[in-house]
Amino acid sequence: MHFDSGVGHIGGNLSALDVLLIVFHEYLGFEDKFILSKGHAAGALYTTLWSIGRISDADLRLFHRDNTLLAGHPPAKGIADIPFATGSLGHGFSLAAGTALAFRLKHSSARVICLTSDGEWQEGSTWEALIFAIHQRLSNLTVFIDHNNLQGFGSTSDVASMSPLWDRLRGFDVELLVIDGHDPDAIRDSLAHDTQQLRVIVLRTIKGRGVSFMENRMEWHYLPLSEDQFQRAVAEIDAS
Repeated sequence: MHFDSGVGHIGGNLSALDVLLIVFHEYLGFEDKFILSKGHAAGALYTTLWSIGRISDADLRLFHRDNTLLAGHPPAKGIADIPFATGSLGHGFSLAAGTALAFRLKHSSARVICLTSDGEWQEGSTWEALIFAIHQRLSNLTVFIDHNNLQGFGSTSDVASMSPLWDRLRGFDVELLVIDGHDPDAIRDSLAHDTQQLRVIVLRTIKGRGVSFMENRMEWHYLPLSEDQFQRAVAEIDAS
C-alpha cells in the first residue's frame, strides 16, 4: 500500500501494528471507540480495518490518492470506525478523554482506547488531557503509548529528554503498565482486567519492526520504499 502510493511513515506503522490488531480483533466491542492520536500511523489503522472486513482491497489501492477516504492521516468523516481526524499530534488523548466522559454521562458501558506516540508526550495538551482524565477518574479509558524512542527529528531523548516516559508517569494516579509492545500475550494481559483508574500502557516498541534495514532508524519516519527495498522487505517478512 505504501509502496504503490510512494509515501512514507512506514516505521511508525510497524511499531504500532501489533497493538492495533489485538485491540480490534480481540478487545473492542460494538459501542467501544478507538482513537489513533499518532495519526501518521494511519496505514496501520487502515490495514487493521481491512483485516476485520471494514475496508476493502479496492479501498486500500486508493491509499493517499486524490479524492480518497484513506488519506495520509485519518479522515474526519467517511469511515465509521474513525471518529476523529487526527495527526495534529497531542490532540487525540484530549478527544479520547472527552469521549470517555461523554460515555459515562450517558450511562454507557462503552470503553475508549487511544494510541499515542511517545513524541507527542512532549506537548502540553497531552499532559492537560492526562490531568483531566485523572481528575474525572475515567476508568473506561485506556491510553497506549507507542514508545519506540524515535520521532521526526531524532530520538525522543535527544529532542526533549523525557525518555523513558514511564519514569515521568509514575507520580500520577493512573494504573501504569510497561510491556513489550510486540508481544501479543503481553498486550492481551494488559487489557484482561477491569480497573478503577485511568489505564496507561507503555508499549516498548521498535520503529520499523520486522524489516532489518528499517528497525530503529529515524529516516523511516519519512522515507518511501524503492522497488529494491520493497522486495527486500517483503522477502524478510515472508521468511520470518
